Amino acid sequence: MARAVAKYVLLLCITIVLCLIFLPWQQTSEGSGRVVAYAPLERQQGIESPVTGRVTHWHVVEGQKVKKGDMIVGIADNDPEFLSRLGQERDAVINRLSAAEMRANSIQSRILAVESSVQNSMLAAENRARMAGDRVRGAEQALDGANAKVRTADLNIKRQKQLFEKGLTSERNVELAQLEIESAIAERDRASATLDAAKREQKALNAELQKVKYDGRASLDDARASLASARSEVAKAREELPKIESRVSRQRSQEIYSPRDGTVMRILKPDGQQIAQGEILAVIVPASEERAVELFISGNDIPLIIEGKKVRLQFQGWPALQISGWPEIAIATFGGFVQLVDVTDNGTGSFRVLIAPDPEEDPWPPARYLRQGVRARGWIFLNRVSLGFELWRKFNDFPPMIPMEEPTLRQEFEQGGGLFKKKDKGTDKNKGAEK
Repeated sequence: MARAVAKYVLLLCITIVLCLIFLPWQQTSEGSGRVVAYAPLERQQGIESPVTGRVTHWHVVEGQKVKKGDMIVGIADNDPEFLSRLGQERDAVINRLSAAEMRANSIQSRILAVESSVQNSMLAAENRARMAGDRVRGAEQALDGANAKVRTADLNIKRQKQLFEKGLTSERNVELAQLEIESAIAERDRASATLDAAKREQKALNAELQKVKYDGRASLDDARASLASARSEVAKAREELPKIESRVSRQRSQEIYSPRDGTVMRILKPDGQQIAQGEILAVIVPASEERAVELFISGNDIPLIIEGKKVRLQFQGWPALQISGWPEIAIATFGGFVQLVDVTDNGTGSFRVLIAPDPEEDPWPPARYLRQGVRARGWIFLNRVSLGFELWRKFNDFPPMIPMEEPTLRQEFEQGGGLFKKKDKGTDKNKGAEK
């Protein structure tokens, strides 16, 4: 009898084991992390000192709720005259900027005056050169007339001499003809001298015109160079002014205010302590209702985790029951979905996965209970397999199974015409049979 009972018990155990092997099992990727604000700007942040000095008075205490714009802490500079000297330096920069702008405007006006003067001087020089040309042409015409008179007088003297030799004219007429030719020659010499003088004057006036051009160009180039230098000084002063004003503004910022609504988490510097610029004075946790959970998942499972995957979460302080393979019987866990997967690890082979609340599931606990920093544990749903397969995978340390999707007709064509390949194989078989 006892042997029969043992036999039945053994068969029952074998049957149970066989049933468990084929029992459905939900594969999950497990990770742990903490609660954070969904928006990065709403996560805890440090309040830095804008200047070097010492803490004079804290207007808040740890754990106090503050509104945006509430005074947090007062700071005093170690050098009480430093702000005054900065103001003097700023005034000097402003004065230098004003002087440079006035100099630039003055040079600009001088350039306009020089341009007008050069234009007028060139116009006058061109007119004088044209007048000299006119005088040269007049002198040339006068010389031509004098030459004609000389030729006429020469013919007349020759004719009078011939007539005198024949006794047809008097000696007086010969003398008058001689006087006429001498007068014509003298007039020709004067016309030639006048022409030479006119040509020399024309040459001098043309040279003066070129000199006016070159002098005017040199004056304009010099004025433009001075204008460029003045504008450079203006630009330099304008560049320095915002820097000194920023230093003055930072130095005046000796009262630090809350950047947003939240709670003062830590006060790191007591009253009277020396601080450096950029040093963190306190830590504030912004008030936020939009929360998320950052889980760190092993790199062995990360290829299977994509955005939109369902997640079950267990929060620290909430007793819960979660059986990894059967999420249907989970108690006191909360739903979520994968919102973001980091593209690189955290330096230790784990990847950060950001989990957002699932709107189709029960809401997460209120923010006054589920605070930032609360530890969390999560199970990301992957695939459904049999329990036997999962045990075999665990024993061999294989990664979770990757779901194989049926290839579409488009994918088969993109892979090289799979349908046509099958047809070709059948055709090859028929050809072999015919042979």
